[in-house]
Amino acid sequence: MSDTKRVSILKLEGQISRGVEDDLVMEEPLEIRVNGESLSVTMRTPGNDFDLAVGFLWTEQLIQAREEIGTIAYCPDEEQADLKNIVNVVLVDRERKLESSRRLWSNSSCGLCGKATLDAIRRVCRPIKSGVRVTPELLFSFPEELRQNQANFERTGGIHAAGLFDEQGKLWVVREDIGRHNAVDKVLGAALNNQLSVEDKILMVSGRLGFEIAQKALAAGIPVVASVSAPSSLAIELAQDFHMTTVGFLRGHSMNVYSNPERIGYPTPHGD
Repeated sequence: MSDTKRVSILKLEGQISRGVEDDLVMEEPLEIRVNGESLSVTMRTPGNDFDLAVGFLWTEQLIQAREEIGTIAYCPDEEQADLKNIVNVVLVDRERKLESSRRLWSNSSCGLCGKATLDAIRRVCRPIKSGVRVTPELLFSFPEELRQNQANFERTGGIHAAGLFDEQGKLWVVREDIGRHNAVDKVLGAALNNQLSVEDKILMVSGRLGFEIAQKALAAGIPVVASVSAPSSLAIELAQDFHMTTVGFLRGHSMNVYSNPERIGYPTPHGD
């Protein structure tokens, strides 16, 4: 399935109107099943669906390693052959009961209060102890590097991206999706599928740094999360509690460091 759709529109510029073609980002539901049982439905941009499913299971703390997954496949029972909107993940331990272990995190549309949510996370997540350090100049280069790898943003202007960088500025994984949290799940799923360590990486996101982004980064053990936009209060509270470094408004040669600024700076010279 294509991740964009071309439509005919009427474009108005001043007093002039004309018919043109425009690209829209695709939005379709994806149902994630585990061992044939429906677990979640999310609206996403088709593409990298297996990464999305694996990332979702990881950030919901339903799995801890790729070895826990047996197979991943689109369900053959979908009515339309051209629509692949159901992914089934078969765990190695098929008898495992998910309902007792599933963590339900709240986001800005949920009714759970922030305190209850943070208390739930404290019971299953550990503080981040990574000694990663990144220079301000390197961070300043990340938004443009991420933007250059957003093919669908250039075509549609309506899609988010997430990327994993290392301390030297190498971009290891980038994924796009209409949902910020889906883009993060796709990136983390790709990392887990390819056995790429994320405990020494920096997560860069193109949208705001909300609680759901911070929670997913924490579940994976990412030490630094940067965003071109604003963070939320609950995201920063979570980051402070778990020693995660968060950066917002990363634009041009300016940024705000909201938590654990010791990871932003210059390496200490050896021998001094």
